[in-house]
Formats: sequence, C-alpha cells, structure tokens
Amino acid sequence: MKAVLNHDHEQLIESVSGDQLMSYTEQISKEVRMSGSEEELHAFQYAKDVLDGFGIDTKLSFHYGYISLPVAASLQVDGTDYPCITHSMSVSTGESELNGELVYVRELHQEVQVSGKIVLAEGIATPGAVEILENAGALGAIFINGPITHEMIVSRVWGNPTPESKKQLPTLPVISITDTVGSQLKNKLYQTTEKILVWFKTIVDTGWRKIPTLIADIKGEVEPDKFVLFSGHIDSWHYGAMDNGSANATMLEVARVITEQKNPLRRSLRLAFWSGHSHGRYAGSTYYCDTNWEDLRENCTLHVYIDSVGGKGASILGESNCMVETKDFGGSLVEKLTGETFIGKRFGRGGDQSFWGVGVPALFMGLSEQPISDDVASQTLVKLFGGIKSGGFGWWWHTTEDTLDKLDKDNLKRDCQVYTAVIYDACTRTILPINQAAAAIELKDALVAYAKLAGNRMDLSIAIERVEKVEELAEEIYSTIQNKSWSNQEAFRINQGILELSHSLIPLNYVSGDMHDHDLAMNQPPIPLLKNIAILADLEEGSDAFHEWQTALKRQLNKVEYTLLQAIRTAEALLK
Repeated sequence: MKAVLNHDHEQLIESVSGDQLMSYTEQISKEVRMSGSEEELHAFQYAKDVLDGFGIDTKLSFHYGYISLPVAASLQVDGTDYPCITHSMSVSTGESELNGELVYVRELHQEVQVSGKIVLAEGIATPGAVEILENAGALGAIFINGPITHEMIVSRVWGNPTPESKKQLPTLPVISITDTVGSQLKNKLYQTTEKILVWFKTIVDTGWRKIPTLIADIKGEVEPDKFVLFSGHIDSWHYGAMDNGSANATMLEVARVITEQKNPLRRSLRLAFWSGHSHGRYAGSTYYCDTNWEDLRENCTLHVYIDSVGGKGASILGESNCMVETKDFGGSLVEKLTGETFIGKRFGRGGDQSFWGVGVPALFMGLSEQPISDDVASQTLVKLFGGIKSGGFGWWWHTTEDTLDKLDKDNLKRDCQVYTAVIYDACTRTILPINQAAAAIELKDALVAYAKLAGNRMDLSIAIERVEKVEELAEEIYSTIQNKSWSNQEAFRINQGILELSHSLIPLNYVSGDMHDHDLAMNQPPIPLLKNIAILADLEEGSDAFHEWQTALKRQLNKVEYTLLQAIRTAEALLK
C-alpha cells in the first residue's frame, strides 16, 4: 500500500510555492472568522473566487447550524475583578451572575466531591473535564490555562443536536483564566480557612444560524463519480492564521498545482471548506455527511483532513493521525518527502472526522506538530490525540496570538508538498491504497484484549476466529492484486470490494452507535461496542448488574460477529 514517487509527483511537488501559500494565508486571515459571520463569509468568498479562477466547479451553499459564540465573561473574588474568558457552548448566565463557594481541585477524576461548589481546576476546558464536573454536581467551572487563555468548545454533542443528543449539551457556566490569575486565587484559598466566595457571569450567544459550506470538484477522467474528499474548516478563533488559514491556503495551492499541471486524475478530487468547526462542534462537516450520506457511502474513497499546518518550530511529522489501513500509504509519502520515520497515531474523536459511520477511510488530522513540552496546550492535545514526541500545534493555538508571524514559510511549503503528493496519488493510482489486513489486525488485537479482560464471563472466540479469517483473506487479496496490471473494469470491481470492506470494518473499529448517527466528541477505544466489558469484568458474578451487563454486551457482540461475517463474505466475493 506504500506510494512511489514518479515524475508527475515530482513536477507537482516542485510547483508548490511558499510565497503563494503565504499570500493565500494572509488574505484568509485578515479578519476574525466566527461561524456564520460576515467576516467568515468574506474568507469563503475569497476561496471560491480563487478556485473559480482555476476553472474549477464550485458551489457555495448555506444551511442552519447550532452555533455558540462567546461574547463576554466577568469574574470577581472577594471584591476583586479578574480577567477571564468564557467558551463556546458554555451555559450563559446572561446579565445575572453565578455565586458560590470556590474550591480548588488539582486533578479531576470521576469521584471528585464538589457538589454545590464553583470549581477551580487545572488545564484547558475540555468536554471531558466539564462532564466530570457536571456529574459531580458543580455549580460552575473555572479552568486555569497557561500564560494565555485558550478558546475552546465544551460540548460533547457532535454537530447539530437532536431531541436526544441535546440532553448531552453542557449544563455548567464555564470560564478560563491565566496561570497568573490562577495562582492568585489558589493563594487566597491557601491563606484562609474561611470560605472564599466567588461570582462570575458568562454571556454566550448560542442558537441556530445559517453557516456556509464551499465545495469544489476537479473531475476525474476514468471514475468521475468516485472522489477523494480533501477538507478543512475556514472558521477561526481570532485571526487564526495557522488554525486554519494555513490549511485553507494549502487546499488552494493543491488545487492550483493540480489544475495548472493538467495531469489527468483517475477519480475526482472534492475540496470541502467547512464552517461550524470551532463554534458548532463540527456542525458543517456533520451536516454535509447527513445530507450526502449515500453519495459518501457509494463514492468517497478517502477523506484527507488538514488543520494547522506550517507552524514555526513544527518539526514532528511522523505522528500525524491516521487509520492503520491508511498508515502505509500516507506515511510512505511523509517519509519520502521529509526523511522522518512515520509511526502515525490512531484518530481521536475530533477534527471534522464526521464520516466514520459512513465507513470512509481517513488520513491525517493535522500534519506537522511541535515537539512535546510542558505547555498546557501541548499537554492537552497529547491527552486528546496522543503522541510520543509530538506536542500539538504551538502555545498560540486557539489564542489571540495565532497570527501570520507564527507561520514558517518553509514549513508550510513542506507540509503542502506532502499533501499535494498524497492527494494526487490517491486520485490517480489504479488500486485504492487501503490496507484491510492492517485493519483486521487492529481489530483482532482489540478482541483478544477484550477476551482476556472478560475471562469466562463472555465468549469472544467466534469474533476472534472471524477476524482472523478476514485478515487471512485480506492478505490473499493483496498478494493477488499487487504488481499486476488491471483493466479499468477490473480495477473498478476490485476497488468496490476494498471499499465495501471499509464500510464494515471502519464503523466496527470506530463507532459505538448507529452508523447513520454521530457519536459524542469523546475518545473511544477500538471496537467501542465492547468497551463496557471493563464494567462486566469488575462486577460480582451472579448479581443483577452482572446479568444485565452480560445481556447488553451479548447483543453488542452479536453486532460484532455479524459484521465480521459480512466482511468475510465481501472478501471472498472479491477473491472470486
């Protein structure tokens, strides 16, 4: 599944212009781009005009998104005012205020005792931290960031809420402060045995508003209905030169070099620019999935995402997010173009990854990252998305300081060259670069671990036997098809079979609910349908709870077993 650079790749890569990338970024990041705002629409229109100038078919459309825009926040402790910010999807107190006793919690955990208190907590405001405090009965939350406060969205609900998912929207007012203010408040608590009373208010403009989506298609010549989806968000926190102006610029530059070189594509390239990423928990990409589900299922061969590229000091490229089945493909191009060994890391639940239920293979979230550090932004992103050497996108991520001077032109050009090679290769290679054997191995490893945890409380032997069969068949498929020439008709049938396997294995690996719905924005282990085996393993055998969880998990296991049976049948049909 590894890619090989040829003359066409090299021509495209050499055509990437650092100056052009910086020019695009400067234009896009001239204004603050809040979702649904006029300023954001200016950036969308600019991107559309650039793409129209390349002769690409574009469509700018509008739809309703549930958007939350922080407006203002105030904090007062013992009569002293302190600077703070509030967050997207925080509860808005309006002009009234929240009053209560302040308590400090060094590390949040599920058993924390803070009922009826306003909690001062370390770290950046994340949905998981807010959920812990909600469950503990806190009145409100104050998060201590680093030297600068970081904008965040604190909702767990993915995309627009439904009558059911809206029950998961945050119920707490949430604010953030700098570490300097945090130290002052902690000192107040340390210096007295009396209660410290605090009040704060939050004004957050949350509701339904129209937001844009821009779609641009460069048509393939052999399989024009099939497409690679290349997407990123335009909305921003503050000027967002890195997040996500540099990514939008990269998308435009990839489109420019592909159209100007006039190299024919086998399948189409679809560029998608989203709104509602930062202020609607991926409302734009989720809506696109909901309204184009069948087209994505039938025709999308790969989703390549881009976010926050080209940052100063962004020297780590070997740990970008990927699926195991896309790791060899994307990683081989990273290695060839940068010389860095690519190890990749499993996707966390973020970054407009709205297409897992559809079963679309995915590659990349960001690409280049900073070396890991003690900075609060670095530590937060490591917790959310993993990493060994990589530590996120920089201390300026989601702050007022995300400006053009935080970009390195050479790094941006380097990142764009990687994306150019990936996109071009994915659109032109005959056989799709999806390693289903690797997917089966990851599933097998998860099932073996679950079986060990369950012991004699649940029999996973059928599922393990079936996933081993899928692995065996996938290996046989690739030994059969590699290094051979196929007619267009034969290649089409082979690729259909590969995609049908993805339609089974990706939801199994990444989705805990209905594949037509969207899971919450919370990280999950492989095969999340079976994650509650951990609960079963700790229960007293024979208890009511034991029997109830055993029943629920057996029903989930049935889904796993039957999905694997379908994958076996798909693989066998492909081999025939």
